[in-house]
Amino acid sequence: MKVKAEILRTYQSVHTWTGICAGLLLFIGFYAGSLTMFKHQLQAWIAPIPAELAAATAVPPQQLIDKAIAAYPQAMAKGFELDIAHEVPYLSWYSQGGARGMNLDNQLTYAFLNEHGELTTHIAGENKFADLIDYLHRSGGLFGEIGHDQLGVYVLGIAALLYFLALVSGVVILLPTLTKTFFALRKEKGASRLWLDSHNLVGIVSLPFHIVIAFSVFVFAYHDFLYDGLGKFYGDKPLFNMPTKTEQPYHINDLPKLELLLEKAHAYSGQHTTVHVSYNRLNSPAPFATLKMENPRALVRGPDTDYLFMHPYTLDVQNSSFPQGETGTWGNTVATFFSLHFGTYGGNWGRWGYFVMGLLGAFLFYSGNLLWLDKRTRKDGEQKRSTLFMAKLTIGVCLGSMLGVVVTLVLGKTLQQSAFALNELYLWIYYLTFGAFIGLSFWLGARKASVFGLKALALGCLGLPLATMFVQYTNPYAASWLESIWVDVFGGVFAGIFLFAANKTKRRSQAREASSIWSMQAA
Repeated sequence: MKVKAEILRTYQSVHTWTGICAGLLLFIGFYAGSLTMFKHQLQAWIAPIPAELAAATAVPPQQLIDKAIAAYPQAMAKGFELDIAHEVPYLSWYSQGGARGMNLDNQLTYAFLNEHGELTTHIAGENKFADLIDYLHRSGGLFGEIGHDQLGVYVLGIAALLYFLALVSGVVILLPTLTKTFFALRKEKGASRLWLDSHNLVGIVSLPFHIVIAFSVFVFAYHDFLYDGLGKFYGDKPLFNMPTKTEQPYHINDLPKLELLLEKAHAYSGQHTTVHVSYNRLNSPAPFATLKMENPRALVRGPDTDYLFMHPYTLDVQNSSFPQGETGTWGNTVATFFSLHFGTYGGNWGRWGYFVMGLLGAFLFYSGNLLWLDKRTRKDGEQKRSTLFMAKLTIGVCLGSMLGVVVTLVLGKTLQQSAFALNELYLWIYYLTFGAFIGLSFWLGARKASVFGLKALALGCLGLPLATMFVQYTNPYAASWLESIWVDVFGGVFAGIFLFAANKTKRRSQAREASSIWSMQAA
């Protein structure tokens, strides 16, 4: 296919500058997004369930609910969570803080039955490591808030728009040579050509995935504004179904049996399994229950499960994330895009697919920046200050953000038994590591910092199984490592990958000519 030269130059410029402007933030969003596919496993690794809960007795959940209501009626009436996904059920409620917002000092009271059938409680701080990963994915780690959401969410929404422009312009650039060079990885023409071919191949092969991600990120960021605009057309009619209110408040002593609630949920969707129930405001005129319903073979609409919202007393279904039939065409369309963003379909195969695609997406932005930097340096003939600045910033942000997560994992695991405020400590560890590596990158230069950063990542990943062994030695408890052993296994795998990349980068930089960004002079 032929495309005029001036059109190609225009799209080349659009592709370059949209990628440069949004690339670093999107790199963090993509690699953190890949980790969110297994955030529950990472959470279980860094903060395994307390030994008391692991020793709880398997009983019918209703027996546990009845005893907890009798012993703690006021706390239970405010709201409680019931986990029924495991053989041994347990429930919990917030004794400090709440589920909404990013409260670092939340305290949870866990309730379960011991071996003698007695109600036992265990108070623990709510561990927020998984929320830190999700925060990095949603906001790129940017501080600040606008309204009820993070500043970074809105910035990432703008970055997603630039990202879409980069995708479209990149496809136009490749059209003239697409059939000839689609699967060509021309290693014999040098490392730069190999990186360019790899960059192009990843971009084209994963194009549908990236279009869905770009669109859904923008909708996530600005859906409140979209709803406000739609509200002008709806007038006094609410956009969403609201909980049914009565003049007189309900009382927790009249709460129907859990079995009836689950039967109604099963009747609503027999293909889903209820794994979690959240009761809220049970002594109020507007109580509600939220059920998380799992189906690995279906396209679920939430980050992990579908949601069913029910009245806990009348058992009426008030809303759901399930397909709404022909009357909910727009809602189904938006929900489908959200499902495609979350990757909650296809079971573990789907999660692994999204994990790999997320890492490849991060590679797309990292390689794009490096290719532009290398080309800019060769074109200028001498290394300009602005080019060197961008090279150091690219290495510092990309490798530093990954290193921050790895160091947080290792130190967070080893400090679990300490008296530190762990959630605050997570933030301090991540941002200090991230900031320190950016500073190191500007001090050492792009070449040396890249080699050092990759070796540090290899050491950090190797530290994951070592941290598990340390905790096992100081606090023997089999479930703390058997239930999340794959985190340690893949920590070792990625240690090898990063070490290989470090050695490859070192050899490549030593072989480069002086006009390259990786030359000795650029160090």
